Amino acid sequence: MEMRRLGKTGLSVAPIVIGGNVFGWTADEKTSFAILDAFFDAGLNTIDTADVYSAWAPGNKGGDSEEIIGRWLKQSRNSRNRAVIVTKVGSDMGEGKTLKASYILKAVEASLRRLQTDYIDLYLSHWPDADTPHEETLGAFAKLKQQGKIRAIGCSNYDADLLRASFDAAEKAGLPRYDVLQPEYNLYARASFERPLAEFCVSHDIGVITYFSLAAGFLTGKYRSHADTKGRAREGRVSQYLNDKGLRILAALDTISAETGAKPAEISLAWLLRKRCVTAPIASATSLSQLESLVKSATLALSDEAMALLDRAGV
Repeated sequence: MEMRRLGKTGLSVAPIVIGGNVFGWTADEKTSFAILDAFFDAGLNTIDTADVYSAWAPGNKGGDSEEIIGRWLKQSRNSRNRAVIVTKVGSDMGEGKTLKASYILKAVEASLRRLQTDYIDLYLSHWPDADTPHEETLGAFAKLKQQGKIRAIGCSNYDADLLRASFDAAEKAGLPRYDVLQPEYNLYARASFERPLAEFCVSHDIGVITYFSLAAGFLTGKYRSHADTKGRAREGRVSQYLNDKGLRILAALDTISAETGAKPAEISLAWLLRKRCVTAPIASATSLSQLESLVKSATLALSDEAMALLDRAGV
């Protein structure tokens, strides 16, 4: 499997990152273990999670995904150093959204405990915190890097102005900068990432790992009407894509699927992988058949004509 350099982190990641948001939510522990085993057997190596996953599910408290990953790591035939573990801090775990240094230094210990590891490969600021200076947040990360508890840092949901401000703060204070960005980016949701933010990432050698890469499952093609979403865990989110733009994208995916034999999800991920600014998209799976499709996308080569068709459909 091809490995891709993740910005300036020193980490190498395979082209597809497995999303841990479903672990303990729509994938129980047994299923999660099977998916992770098959994922690594296929030559892929990076797991994305967050301390808050999946607090939104009834009966969950947050940290559920990290706990499942931790138990899998302990019993896996794969060595810990083969896995690249990405997790995040800053979401509301009972104290509100915050990136204060005191909170980060406490939250990382909880994540390490749940993951049953002594280091996190990539630690991300999950959301911007307007009440905490960049210097304070980055200072906490610097301390954790010095202690060997995290290897690299990044941020999620930052726009170009915020990311630039964090870089300026890091340079002035002599602190580590964010080397990875995790933005929402897919065939449907493009405006917030393309142009200024994407260009900043390219010019500053920032690794990019996209989330909602399949638009909450819409780009798999299984949701074609509001009736298809009824009773589904992602009903509210998927419904927002069922409009003229969304249907144009599905039609383009159907055209390319008929030409190549690839599934819409595979084509959607392959489109991301052709984008110069993207290192690897995150995608979730709740079954081995879904995982098999994700693995295929890692080696699917789209033609220039297919890329142009998809680009036009999502405008």
